[in-house]
Amino acid sequence: MQDKERIAKRAAEEVSEGQVINLGIGIPTLIKKYLPDGQGILVQSENGILGMGNVCEAGTENRNLVDAGAAYVTTEKGAAFFDTITSFTMIRGGRIDITFLGTLEVSAEGDLANWTIPGKATPGIGGGMELAQKAKKVIVTTTHCSKDGSAKILPKCTMPLTAKGCVSMIITELAVIKITPDGPVLVELAEGATKEQVISKTEAELIIPEGELKRF
Repeated sequence: MQDKERIAKRAAEEVSEGQVINLGIGIPTLIKKYLPDGQGILVQSENGILGMGNVCEAGTENRNLVDAGAAYVTTEKGAAFFDTITSFTMIRGGRIDITFLGTLEVSAEGDLANWTIPGKATPGIGGGMELAQKAKKVIVTTTHCSKDGSAKILPKCTMPLTAKGCVSMIITELAVIKITPDGPVLVELAEGATKEQVISKTEAELIIPEGELKRF
């Protein structure tokens, strides 16, 4: 299984029956296909969809159906459509149980930096700020390191923040890390990964429980 698919599959295990979730751009969009059917899980997109389905296969796109990242998507039976005012009323009102977001950096205290890339023009912080602050739970799904090999999980973020102290869990291709008041705790390892490997690729100081860790 490819790294991004492994991350998405593990992330889907965090969703419970009847929850309303939001899927950010990138890896989070892969989570939908790993969610169980028949459990009343609703995917919300901040551009105005409740009941969003999977990303479309090539050649089946409907130009009127896109997610917040402008990817063509399908919808589930009974899906609802609304304006962004209504969408952000849902978000600000705490109606989103979990938001899954990608990231550029996460700090040991759960600060999130995911909206701007140094040296590149960006349109602004966008809906990620609202989701990071108002969703009941924020889970980051990301590769453990950047393309240049630099760590994403840091003692402190160096990039502009999306929100402070919002992240409760980080899921990468190597590990599951929970953010706690005592610091980030390594709670699971991917098949084939080692504690030493995760520690070497993480700049934040991890709390490592004794004994064997659960695998995913």
